[in-house]
Amino acid sequence: MKKQIVIINGTGGSGKDTFVEFCTKYGKIMNFSSVDKVKEIAKYIGWNGGKSEKDRKFLSDLKRLTTNYNDLSFESIKDAVYQFENSNKEILFIHIREPEEIERAANAFSAKTLLIKRVGLENITTNYSDANVDNYPYDYIIENTTLEELDHNALNFINQLKYTKVKELKKHI
Repeated sequence: MKKQIVIINGTGGSGKDTFVEFCTKYGKIMNFSSVDKVKEIAKYIGWNGGKSEKDRKFLSDLKRLTTNYNDLSFESIKDAVYQFENSNKEILFIHIREPEEIERAANAFSAKTLLIKRVGLENITTNYSDANVDNYPYDYIIENTTLEELDHNALNFINQLKYTKVKELKKHI
């Protein structure tokens, strides 16, 4: 199997991490978030790891500041891609929220894009990053209805990546 990069997104609570966890049962997966370095900085200056609206806005604003200052998130993505290319992993999931960052990374790394949507879950709109989750033309959309169905969708997604030419992948799983 050719190594593949998938940019994954979805509003908070949609099931992105659970989906990636299920995928690890079916393939050699590496998982990375574009906000990890930002979270390290945030902890250093007093963020306690919370996920409140205030916390989410703080992280979103801090990511924008560090992107404008020194392109921190994209540089960390480049490092993750390098580590992935030199590993035995088959698929790298990169979590990115912002549409312009998704587009940049998709183009730079020939990545596919995936949106996880959870039935009945409202999008978070109190910060720039979360408010724009749906504002991108994703290659694939997976609806999270139950854990069993999400696991089944993870298996199908990994099998399609492994055994189907990329051009032939379904747009909606």
